[in-house]
Amino acid sequence: MIKSIVKNSIGILLFLWITGIVYAQKPIDYVNMFIGSTGEHHTEYGGTTPAVSEPFGMTQWCAVTRINGISKTMYHYDDPHLLGFMATHQPAVWMGDYGFFTLMPQCGVLKIKAEERAVNLDKKSETATPYYYRIATKTEKEQEIITEFTATSRCSFFRILYPHQEKALLLLEAGRENAGGGIEIIPEKQEIRIYNKERHDAHLGPELKNLCGYYVLKFSKPFVSYGTWKETTVQEGNKEDHGAKSGGYIEFGSDGETVEIKISSSFIGYEQALENLKQEIPENSSFEKIKKKVKNTWEKELNKIKIKEASTDDLTTFYTAFFRTMQYPREFSEYGKYYSPFDDQIHEGISYSAFSLWDTFRAQHPWLLLTQPERVAPMMTALIQMYQEGGWIPKWPNPSYTNIMIGTHADAVIADAYINGYRDYDVEEAYRAIRKNAFQPPLNDTMYRWGDRHLWNGGYEARGGLTYYMKNGYVASDKTDESVARTLEFALDDYCIAQMAKELGYDKDYEILMKRAQNYRNLYNPQTGFFQARKTNGAWDQSDVGFTEGANWTYRFCVMQDAAGMIDLMGGKEKFTRLLDQNFEEGHYRHDNEPGHHYVYLYNHCGRLDKTQQRIPQILAAHYKNKPDGLSGNDDCGQMSAWYLFSSLGFYPLTPASGEYALGIPNFKEINFRLPQGKRLKIKAPELGTTPLLTHIRFNGKDVNKPFIPVKEILNGGTLEFLAK
Repeated sequence: MIKSIVKNSIGILLFLWITGIVYAQKPIDYVNMFIGSTGEHHTEYGGTTPAVSEPFGMTQWCAVTRINGISKTMYHYDDPHLLGFMATHQPAVWMGDYGFFTLMPQCGVLKIKAEERAVNLDKKSETATPYYYRIATKTEKEQEIITEFTATSRCSFFRILYPHQEKALLLLEAGRENAGGGIEIIPEKQEIRIYNKERHDAHLGPELKNLCGYYVLKFSKPFVSYGTWKETTVQEGNKEDHGAKSGGYIEFGSDGETVEIKISSSFIGYEQALENLKQEIPENSSFEKIKKKVKNTWEKELNKIKIKEASTDDLTTFYTAFFRTMQYPREFSEYGKYYSPFDDQIHEGISYSAFSLWDTFRAQHPWLLLTQPERVAPMMTALIQMYQEGGWIPKWPNPSYTNIMIGTHADAVIADAYINGYRDYDVEEAYRAIRKNAFQPPLNDTMYRWGDRHLWNGGYEARGGLTYYMKNGYVASDKTDESVARTLEFALDDYCIAQMAKELGYDKDYEILMKRAQNYRNLYNPQTGFFQARKTNGAWDQSDVGFTEGANWTYRFCVMQDAAGMIDLMGGKEKFTRLLDQNFEEGHYRHDNEPGHHYVYLYNHCGRLDKTQQRIPQILAAHYKNKPDGLSGNDDCGQMSAWYLFSSLGFYPLTPASGEYALGIPNFKEINFRLPQGKRLKIKAPELGTTPLLTHIRFNGKDVNKPFIPVKEILNGGTLEFLAK
């Protein structure tokens, strides 16, 4: 009997392994750090890196395969060489880095320049997880240097194993260009202090005299020798240097030593860096203990969602996406204090940065309402503080104002959190901040021809072109670039602010803003069926101008706040359904960029949930794969990943601040979701795979008679079932 059971069990396990069907016990084991880290062109890949930190970590630590900058991350999967390891704050491929530094273990002769210190990167020796990275590289004598590290939110722990009988060196790069950096070597303490004042996006924002990344490095081994360098000039025995293209080096013993380095980062100063180290890597902590601690933190977060049955590839894609949604916005405070890049001062309190709001208002921030309830209010508070310290909520803080992208989508993020019950922050101040976006044009609005990535001219862009929008009901194309996209996005943000105004009793604001939410109609050209730019005098401009990262098809259905009105404007439900079909079938749909992310769910407003359900699996299969080039577009701080996650669960936040989700179709037969406040959500689709449509939907045993469901019902938990008719 026992032999029979064992035999059958082995047979079942073998079958599951052969078919690729497994039961997920440890979600963290399915995270593939390399998904999205390559592609044919920088616009066609995810821009992700195998950076290590705790969830929402302030400083990430990553292997370097190229010198990073705006539109270039420090790691690309296809690069053949390793240039070192760096502390980075670069949040996305399109953004720059700031306050960073690089280290590189070497043997033999010190090599400073990137092209000279480069070593072959052997993928077979590379291990990357959210909590740990390891790689083995070869010296010129064909011996191995093994580098491994783990990282908390503000600190890292490196362990480097040098080979026997070779000169063991560690290169430290403090500054590259312009503002540069500096290094101080303190051999008697086995300590090094580094600062870096560089900021790639400085031309897009205000001057920040006090912005600086500070690092304290503590070593487990004494220094045999040391020195500093500037450009290629080395000064042996020198303890301090500063400026562009500067750094230092250390030499250790040559008997195959293992060197451990505890590193702490801060934007406040060296003393705060030491406090951060004390908090996150206490003095007697071992490497393995910190590694386990960080792993446990990630496991706790990823374990909030359990998928009962799925293929290995699907589990990997899902949990990798889940991991990506827990990187940004990043923590920017340090145990009760934070440096503000909006007034260049130190404050008490909590803060976050790297809000990619043009992207993340759509799905990433709504996803955090479900998965990170304790962080929502602090993130809203951080946005409010930016308004208080700089005068406006930024569009893309990196870490200060950058004038990147268009629209003021913090309006949508704050209003959506408020409408869905998250209110543990200064609600009135939050409303004042987003109301300012809607009613106050930026400085010299009629003087400048605003455009994406407008150079800093002494003032924040906010809603560039708002003067014309309020006067004419649209942004004029002969006065402001990207005028169609701006008009459509301003109208959406007006709707979001209006929902908060209504709840707070600001009835006049509500009426004005709801009227302005209809401004999309002013750019609809019934002769062409597209939204089209108009000049100040009302004349139509050319059909191919006025858009952001796209064209007229990209923005053809970009009205979330009044889908019913848009559908009527375009000829009714049947015609609109045909237009959506044309969008998908003729190749106009671009999932690799955000304006169209809600398009597939617009079928719901036409009563065609069946078409929504038919197309979602196609989008998932085409744009999300378990391989390095598995993302069709930049992940954009979690937005692409959050779209996948919502769409895999069977619902999506189509309209911010509406308080409802549009229904779709799950990607798995059973999903168990641990919600805020101890609630549980079970999603079941037992017939998935046997029939293409599951349009009979039940929630807690009752039929759902429309293809939408309130957010608060989902937050309260229960059982959501997708069944065949």
